[in-house]
Amino acid sequence: MVEFYGQACTSRFMLGTSLYPSPAIMKQAIEASRADILTVSLRRESGQERAGQDFWHIIRSMGKKILPNTAGCHSAKEAITTAHMAREVFGTKWIKLEVIGEADTLQPDVFGLVEAARELNKEGFEVFPYTTDDLVVAERLLEAGCEVLMPWGAPIGSGKGLNNQFALKALRAHFPDIPLVVDAGIGKPSHAMEAMELGYDAILLNTAVAKAGNPVLMAKAFGIAIEAGRLAYEATPMEGRDMAAPSTPVLGMAFS
Repeated sequence: MVEFYGQACTSRFMLGTSLYPSPAIMKQAIEASRADILTVSLRRESGQERAGQDFWHIIRSMGKKILPNTAGCHSAKEAITTAHMAREVFGTKWIKLEVIGEADTLQPDVFGLVEAARELNKEGFEVFPYTTDDLVVAERLLEAGCEVLMPWGAPIGSGKGLNNQFALKALRAHFPDIPLVVDAGIGKPSHAMEAMELGYDAILLNTAVAKAGNPVLMAKAFGIAIEAGRLAYEATPMEGRDMAAPSTPVLGMAFS
């Protein structure tokens, strides 16, 4: 169980809804994942992929929590406008805030991100900011009113996993009481498990499931990995050591 802005969620898996081969496969993958939160792009809902609103009907029929995003926005002003539209369309105060600053890596524009987060929080939104793993930026987002942080593991859609474990560990250590979600770059279930073992509260991904050879099986695999990683974190894993340590006691053994 994890909580965001006072809302309890039964799963720590947050799954995106784009890029699937078909709406039917998307629905099956969501069911297999057991994800409680689905991210939805306003641009998709209002674009040609809408296809008679079939997509939105499927999403609504599944009874999941909806996290609209401002994907594709490149300025604070554009992101704020998109957030207003998303609130009207999806009927939620939640918004995954993206302000992209660099085209090749899709790295967040952290200056525009903080600006937009501050304004949206003032307007009553509950902001989930997609950010870098920078401690100072994290502090600024919290000062702007955010109660959740979503640092990237690697660039969106890259599948590289956790590029900077040190930075992610530092974020967890500095903000022990803030919900932290690894968002972007996760390519395999092992990457998700690794993040959860660091003490992160949830994982948000899309491409790794949607573009898999079998999205339904991959969604199930990620769900299991995320749960296993959290259980391992809560169990307190053993510390690594340089030398071997026998698991069988030598006391009482015969020696020649």
